[in-house]
Amino acid sequence: MIDPSGFRALRPASAGSLVRSGYEITASIIVVSFNTRDLLRECLTSLREECTRLPEGVSAEILVVDNGSPDGSADMVAAEFSGSGVPVRLIRSDVNLGFGVANNRAIEVAQGRYLVLLNSDAFFHSGALARALAHMEADASAGVGGARLVGRDGAWQPAARMFPSILRDAFILTGLASRFPRSRFFSAAERTWADPSVPADVDWVTGAFMILRREALAKAGLFDPAFFLYCEEVDLCRRVKDAGFCVRYWPDTVVTHLHGESSRRVDAQVLSENESQVVLWRMRSMLLYYRKHHGAKVWLARWLEEGLYALRFLRNRFSPSPARRERAREAVMLLRLLRQARKETRGGRVSPPSRW
Repeated sequence: MIDPSGFRALRPASAGSLVRSGYEITASIIVVSFNTRDLLRECLTSLREECTRLPEGVSAEILVVDNGSPDGSADMVAAEFSGSGVPVRLIRSDVNLGFGVANNRAIEVAQGRYLVLLNSDAFFHSGALARALAHMEADASAGVGGARLVGRDGAWQPAARMFPSILRDAFILTGLASRFPRSRFFSAAERTWADPSVPADVDWVTGAFMILRREALAKAGLFDPAFFLYCEEVDLCRRVKDAGFCVRYWPDTVVTHLHGESSRRVDAQVLSENESQVVLWRMRSMLLYYRKHHGAKVWLARWLEEGLYALRFLRNRFSPSPARRERAREAVMLLRLLRQARKETRGGRVSPPSRW
């Protein structure tokens, strides 16, 4: 639907469409992939093995949504994962739908009692899926659950966070959050101060892994299609909490995530064309999120970011250091991208037409 401000949003799904009286399958595991054929193969192979470890009476299905990958990902899934064992259902899209809309497509046809979202570059540790399902069974107030994410080297990745705010964004954009990672004040957003081995109630968890309760989605709605990439999990978790459910972080559910999460702080380098596109997506989503949930504060968020880029440019433009002059050029590019995002979203009021 379109609200009066022009911001596109989803109506909450009706209970009849998402919640049923009985389920033959315990979990529907949804993997959205774009151009990750080899990683996707590794993910699905690992996922099938993990499903064989489920306790007796607990069953799973796997749904793969291919977002128009030109690398043959969809054909690989059809050729290599259509045999016996845990069923793998393939949903093909001719275009890149983005993260949220692709997941919505799978959720609408999924048969499981619980919905498990997993990145194609993510892999369960042994028994992690069973533990996540057990947590959901034991805690009816949990609408969304998140895992402890680690890299291939075992290093912890922030996966359970607090909602954005002007102050928290300022600490991230200025680098204070990364400079003081143990500070509850400066690093509140990413919770890098928290002990990752301790369960917690949090504001939102990353979509690299999340498990969803159907009853929560029936009240909160599915992913908002206004968000192509970035902020879609934040928006969904916010609506789930508004619907009366909790967002939980479970450290005993461990998932290896190869690429970690995309940082909101840009490193000191001139952005490539692809990197610029990703930054633009992040900026668009930031403006859409702030307009949707904070109204006029979207202007504060925009002015904060523009101001910091302008200061970076002024500070570095005449420096004798080549690295600092490059930071000045990068700041100009970021200012241009932010102004483009503001224009294309009309200050966060509308989502640009697909494809982004």
